[in-house]
Amino acid sequence: MDYELDFSESKVDLKIWKRLVAYGWRNKNLLFILIFGQLITALVDIAYPLMQQYAIDHFVVGKTTEGILGFALLYALLVILQGSSVAMFIITAGKLEMRVSYAIRDEAYYHLQKLSLSYYDRTPVGYLMARMISDVMRLSELVAWSLTDILWGIFYVIGCVISMFSLNWKLALTVLVVMPPLGVLCFFFQKKILKNQRIVRRTNSRITSAYNEGIMGAMTTKTLVREEKNTEEFKELSGTLKKAAIRSQVLSATFMPCVMILGSIGTSIALGKGSLEVLGSVITLGTLSAFISYTSQFFEPIQQIARIFAEMQTAQASAERVFNMMDTAIEVSDDPEVIEKYGDIFDAKTENWEEMEGHIEFRNVSFSYIPGEPILDDFSLDVKPGESIALVGETGAGKSTIVNLVCRFYEPTEGTILIDGRNYRERSQLWLEKNLGYMLQTPHLFSGTIRENIAYAKKDATIEEIRRAARMVHAEEFILKQKDGYDTQVGEGGLLLSTGQKQLICFARVVLANPKIFILDEATASIDTETEQYIQDAITTVLEGRTSFIVAHRLSTIRNSDRILLIDAGKIKEAGTHDELMEKKGAYYNLYTNQYREAAEESLLG
Repeated sequence: MDYELDFSESKVDLKIWKRLVAYGWRNKNLLFILIFGQLITALVDIAYPLMQQYAIDHFVVGKTTEGILGFALLYALLVILQGSSVAMFIITAGKLEMRVSYAIRDEAYYHLQKLSLSYYDRTPVGYLMARMISDVMRLSELVAWSLTDILWGIFYVIGCVISMFSLNWKLALTVLVVMPPLGVLCFFFQKKILKNQRIVRRTNSRITSAYNEGIMGAMTTKTLVREEKNTEEFKELSGTLKKAAIRSQVLSATFMPCVMILGSIGTSIALGKGSLEVLGSVITLGTLSAFISYTSQFFEPIQQIARIFAEMQTAQASAERVFNMMDTAIEVSDDPEVIEKYGDIFDAKTENWEEMEGHIEFRNVSFSYIPGEPILDDFSLDVKPGESIALVGETGAGKSTIVNLVCRFYEPTEGTILIDGRNYRERSQLWLEKNLGYMLQTPHLFSGTIRENIAYAKKDATIEEIRRAARMVHAEEFILKQKDGYDTQVGEGGLLLSTGQKQLICFARVVLANPKIFILDEATASIDTETEQYIQDAITTVLEGRTSFIVAHRLSTIRNSDRILLIDAGKIKEAGTHDELMEKKGAYYNLYTNQYREAAEESLLG
């Protein structure tokens, strides 16, 4: 799926901008200050040519210094007023930008915490990073700076037109004859600039994703010697960005002189016709000077307004992407009645939570990730409290789907899953998650210390609780060998530790959470045999009295499970203990013996 096809090709969508401006309106005191500051700045800018007119007609032409002190004081007051309003604008706009950015990111991150796992399965990390960082920053800048700049432009243009018409309406009409060509010019150039800016934004987002994948997959890149190919692909992306950005800048650079030329034409018209009228005593020299000032500055705000409207159209794609992310439906969510009783992930009503026993039942469950392609079909399973269930079978048979449904990362398409005799949709998701312990094949650690990573499951855990959990999984032995012990930094994603060490820390983290249901999804597939033995010893202790599901590739790790289920095409093909299934000499027997034979051959070769 191309996540960058959501760039808007339409005109400005008022609904989107109404929603965006609403974030600014939350800080209406700052908005009012900005509006007031821009109004003052525009009025002062309009007053300068009038002051200039008075000075020329009264002091220069009139050849007198009478009242010059009062004039100088008034002029100084206008300068101070303008400087103060500009400073006030910069400070206030900066505050507004940060507050809008904070509000959007806060709401977006809040929503991301509630989204179902399926959303993260199909959404690239680079896409989310681009939305949360560059797109949000672009929108907050636009609200705080560009939209308020439009106010100054509107105030100034209106005031400028009123002033020119009040000075001499005929000359004003003559000067404004260049407005239609300016409008055509703005439309032509901004359309071209907008097209290239869309390419820039689209490619920039893809580059962000490429950076993320390149960094996260650095080891794979090096082991497969993909550096040259990756560099070529990245050069192609960055080359597209460079070309579009250069075209956009060239168009902007061409547009500016064209506007300046039209502005100069307007000024020359004012100067030529105005000079004749000065000679004919129709207008004063001061009036002509004011007209020249107005015409030379008149086109700047118009150009700025045109630029901002083009930016708005370009930024609308950013707004759509951010709001689409924030509006993404939560596929697995609690009903209002459940939230009312049990609370949600941000406001849990733990006093209403029932104690979990761990009885899990699949009752005629069907499930498919893609409509029409079922993974499970009319699947039924009854797991008693404290029972250990091992799931084996070929890749894609449905093993991980079963445990994902147990965890309610996904919900059945048809049928019901019951926990302790009740449909688990009648209980809070958080209630279930608090009773879950999940060990993945690929361990994930957060940047920080070993102690912080183990305590991630229980933020108020004491060091003794942390050490007890580490000892249970035989992790303390290697932890104490580290220079800083439990305060050793693990690096980003646990980069500074081996896979086995990371897995032991993750296991200690799960043990500290003290779950009622334990899930091990290929948890020993990526570690050495010594660490596997540590985990196997810990599993025997930790899983006692807990309901557990073990998805295993190494069949030797599940021999002690209460029940082994051989899953084939979403159905239970064989079920029983290890000894029972070996006696049947069926599919499980073949899998086990083949794996045992392969392991023996590898041992001999080694």
